[in-house]
Amino acid sequence: MKLKTLTLATVTALGVASTVNAANSEIRFDGFPDFDSSLKVLLPDFEKETGIKVDYLMNNHGDHHTKLTTNLATGSGAGDVIVVDVEKIGPFVASGGLVNLSENYGADKYAESFAPYAWAQGKGADGDVYGMPVDLGPGVMYYRTDVFEKAGIDLNEAIKDWDSYIKAGEELKKKDVYLIASAADVAQAIIFTTVPEGEGLYFDKDGNPVVTSERFVHAFEVAKEIRDKGLDARILAWSNEWYEGFRNGTFATQLSGAWLLGHLNNWIAPETAGNWGVSHLPDGIYGSWGGSFLSIPTQSKHQDEAWKLIEYMTTKRDIQLKHFETIAAFPANTTTYDDDLFQEEVAFLGGQKARLLFADVAKNIKPVAPAKGDHVARSIILENALMEVLDEGKDIETALKEAERMIKRRTRNL
Repeated sequence: MKLKTLTLATVTALGVASTVNAANSEIRFDGFPDFDSSLKVLLPDFEKETGIKVDYLMNNHGDHHTKLTTNLATGSGAGDVIVVDVEKIGPFVASGGLVNLSENYGADKYAESFAPYAWAQGKGADGDVYGMPVDLGPGVMYYRTDVFEKAGIDLNEAIKDWDSYIKAGEELKKKDVYLIASAADVAQAIIFTTVPEGEGLYFDKDGNPVVTSERFVHAFEVAKEIRDKGLDARILAWSNEWYEGFRNGTFATQLSGAWLLGHLNNWIAPETAGNWGVSHLPDGIYGSWGGSFLSIPTQSKHQDEAWKLIEYMTTKRDIQLKHFETIAAFPANTTTYDDDLFQEEVAFLGGQKARLLFADVAKNIKPVAPAKGDHVARSIILENALMEVLDEGKDIETALKEAERMIKRRTRNL
């Protein structure tokens, strides 16, 4: 946990008049790493321009959202601006604990400046905006260029389809390298990126779960084949083993959002710079893998100041670009996409012009409307049913049918 505070003297030194009433111009930003790296760069100018001091409180991704769930339920303890992951925006909006940004601040005037699918995800059932998109998660595959070269694997062949991807994994296994940290990531990629038109991630337009459909069966089958052939390292994301795997080259690929670049470069494995490349996901799929929103809890005592920070971070082109440059958080604001920054080579990726690839993916992602039961369904499918199939050998159709029953029961009163 980290709390950063600027004193009034510091604010004054930045050029803000000393007559600023500190009690009325202090707000707190609650988020998760690597937002702190970005805030260190963005906040000095914001504080200088507005006289609003910003403290920030960072918790790891899971703890941050657990804490916010409690804060919104009890009506106290949340910051004035909160970061909400795309997987949580639906239930958080449905909780009624977030400020209506359309009604209170005219947020809709910015609609045309944002990726349509992300803008739709920040809306409530009433069609109003409760979360402003701050960054997107274009789905990509990071891969070890040095390992692929030594194994004689052609990248374009490896990502042609899932059979080719698995075949590449079999070649890597001969070199004592795993294809991926966890087969579960492959299942997640397929589930997230092959949503039929009119469906949500886990529910149809009428709120019925669709988790026994071919999309989920296929996702589980591909993941199970990878596991059965011993091609994954059985390492879960955000664990110490995962970090070490990136540093040591334990696995050769990782399916993720574009944002993983910032984590790899800034703190997970900076010493591996030059040994990585990034590509489209296998099987020609396009989809979102993560993404963040900025919201204001209704419990905030400084909502106007909070909105100024949200506006600053989401609607200003140069700020969105700086956020992108600092932590590889891909801009939600599409007015940035013609900037020269996208043409620059990324040193960590061996000079690849990776941002052009990120933009191509972002432009091809189709909107998937969030549902208030998504967080429940995600937990049941990815943390329970999938693990039973991969770790315990449970029959796929049986696992999905049981998951469907559990989802219906647990979302009945949402």
